[in-house]
Amino acid sequence: MKSLLLHVWNALSLYSGWMAWNLFLAFIPFALSLLLFRQSGRSRTILWWVAFVVFIAFLPNAPYLLTDIIHLIRATRDDFSIWVITLVFIPQHTLVILAGFEAYVLSLMNFGSYLRAQGSGKFVLWVELITHALCSVGIYLGRFLRFNSWDLVTAPDRVAYSIIDDLTAKRPIFVMAVTFVILTVLYWLFKQINLGLMLRIRTARTAKSIPARSR
Repeated sequence: MKSLLLHVWNALSLYSGWMAWNLFLAFIPFALSLLLFRQSGRSRTILWWVAFVVFIAFLPNAPYLLTDIIHLIRATRDDFSIWVITLVFIPQHTLVILAGFEAYVLSLMNFGSYLRAQGSGKFVLWVELITHALCSVGIYLGRFLRFNSWDLVTAPDRVAYSIIDDLTAKRPIFVMAVTFVILTVLYWLFKQINLGLMLRIRTARTAKSIPARSR
């Protein structure tokens, strides 16, 4: 029992730190979406546009967590028992990956709601697809070239050079294309689930308010 607890502690200390950091980065765009898109009538000031640029720059961090599955694969190859992998690694990675992608979905849904409130609902689908494409590039830059969101400010020349260089190579284009398809499909599935839950909550609230009004 003591040996098992020691293995669990080693597993948590080894992976929890960077997972918590990645999850924190994933929720930055979600928090910004709540601030940026909560009021459709607000004027778009310079500060609003600066926050919007930060929102776009950090947005790939949310779906980026999908690629953290490679750490789960590596963990299964390390010297950990099957119990630690089953009871610690798999639930831990699954929750973090789902939470990160949910932050991505909610961020884009908030953006879409804002566009509809602005009378630009016909552009929502295109905005979603363009965002998936940009995030596919961002995920590739983060996972394979190890760039961070703030490198757009601290090292824009290196980021631009890497993007131009990789967009002319077949392998990066293929990886980005596959990532785009995965993001598009998963986003649609998660969006439908969220819309269904929202509809259910709205219906339940309406049902509760009807007896109160009749009194």
